[in-house]
Amino acid sequence: MSAVTSQTTGRSTAHLSRSLGLWAIVGLGLGYMTPMTVFDTFGIVSEETNGVVPLAYIFALVAMIFTAISYGRMTRAYPSAGSAYTYSSETIHPNFGFLVGWSSLLDYLLLPMVNAVIARIYFESFFPDAPSWVFVVGYVVVITALNYWSMKGTSRINGILVVFQVVLIGAFLVLAFLELRHGVGHGTIFTLAPLVHEGVQLQAVIAGATVVCFSFIGFDAITMYSEEAKSPNIVPRAIVLSLLIGGAIFFIAAWFSQSVFPTLEGFEVTDDTLPEMALKVGGTLFKVFFVSAALAAIVASSLASHASVARMMYVMGRNGKGRFSRYLSYIHPRFVTPTHAVVIVGIVSLLAVKFTLEFASSMINFGALIAFTIVNLTVIVFFAVRLGRRRTVKDIFTNIVLPAIGMCLTAVLWINLHFDALLYGSIWLAVGICVLLYITRGLRQPLTMRIEEQTLAEESPVGAEP
Repeated sequence: MSAVTSQTTGRSTAHLSRSLGLWAIVGLGLGYMTPMTVFDTFGIVSEETNGVVPLAYIFALVAMIFTAISYGRMTRAYPSAGSAYTYSSETIHPNFGFLVGWSSLLDYLLLPMVNAVIARIYFESFFPDAPSWVFVVGYVVVITALNYWSMKGTSRINGILVVFQVVLIGAFLVLAFLELRHGVGHGTIFTLAPLVHEGVQLQAVIAGATVVCFSFIGFDAITMYSEEAKSPNIVPRAIVLSLLIGGAIFFIAAWFSQSVFPTLEGFEVTDDTLPEMALKVGGTLFKVFFVSAALAAIVASSLASHASVARMMYVMGRNGKGRFSRYLSYIHPRFVTPTHAVVIVGIVSLLAVKFTLEFASSMINFGALIAFTIVNLTVIVFFAVRLGRRRTVKDIFTNIVLPAIGMCLTAVLWINLHFDALLYGSIWLAVGICVLLYITRGLRQPLTMRIEEQTLAEESPVGAEP
C-alpha cells in the first residue's frame, strides 16, 4: 500500500499505512510477549514463590485482563498510535500525558536493547573468543533494517518466528509429560501442588507476579499499531486475543515445568533455567533446538518491540514542536515507516555492547505498570466523568468498578517492584519532569495533542459506545 499524503501548510505529510490484519497484530503482540521467557525466568520465580510459578502467572494474568479491557475501550475511543500517552493526553491533560509517555518510553526503549543483550549472550556462548561488539552491531543492524524497510515484512517474519516458538514449546510439553509418566517430579500433571502447598505465602506470590508481568508486556504495545490496522475494530480484539493466548501458553508451560521440577535441586544455574530444563527433559539434541527457538523468540521480540517504540516516538514527535519533533515524526514516503525513530531506537540498542542484563531489565516494568494504571484511570475519567455514563448499574460497573479493580491490581504490582526498578524509574521520571518544564517554558506554554485526521476518517465519533 502506498503512502497516503495530505497537504498541510504547503508541505506533504506521509501517514502510516493500514496494512495489518487481526492475526498479524496478534502475532506482533505474542512476539513482543516472547512465550519462551516462561522457561528463562522459571528458576527465579520458582525460588521467589516457593514452587508455585503457575499461581504467579494467574495473579499477573488477572491483573492484565482488567487492564486489557480498558485498553480495548480506549483504543476504540482514540484509534491512534501512542497508547497510554495518547489516552492520558486526551482525557486528562497533554502535560500529564507527556509524563506517562515518558515513563512508558523507558520500558519500550530499553526492551530492544535487552533483547540485544540476550542475543549477545547467546552468541558469546557459541563464539566465546570473538569480540562482543561484532554480534551486537550485526544483530541491531539487521533488526533496524527490517523495521526500516517494511512493517508488513516485519510482521511476516515475526509470525514465522512465533510459530517456531510455539511448536518447540509444544514439543517440550510432550517430553515433560513423558517424564512425568516415568515418575519424575510430581509424577502427574493432575495435582494442585503447582498452585498451593505448605509454605506458600501471598506476599511471595505477588513478588513473583511482578517478575512474570514482564512477560505480559506486549499486549499493550499492540495499540501502537492502531494507525496501521486494516480496521480500527481489529486492535481491541487483538489485545484480548494476544493476552489470552499468551497467558494460556505461560500458564500451561509453567504448570508442566513446575510438575516436572517441583524444586530446583540439580540445577547449576537458576537465573536462566531454559537450557538445563531442555537438557533434562529431552537430551542434548532437544536442547540445541530449544535454544534455537529461544533465539528465534528474542528476534521476534526485537522486531515487535523495536517497531512499537518507534511508533510511540513518532506520535510524541508529531505532537511536539521544533526541529527534533519534526525529525521524529517523519514518515518515509516509500517504506511508509517512521524511519528516523526506527534509526534512533537502533542507536540506543547498540548500548547492549556494554550494559548488563541485570541493570537494563531492572527498569523495564516501572513505566509499563504506570501506564497500565493510568489507562484504567482514563476509562473512568473519559466514560464516567466526561461523558457522564455513571447513572445505571451497568454504567457504574463497566465505567468505574472494572477499571478501578484494574488500577488497584496494577498498583499493587508496581508497589512490589524491586528497589532498583523503583529507584532508576524515579530518576527517569524526574528527568522527564525537567524536560517537560523546559519544553513548556515552566508550564506557561502547555503541550497540545493531535490525532491524525486519517485515523478518524472512517470512525464513529469519539465517545461512541464501544
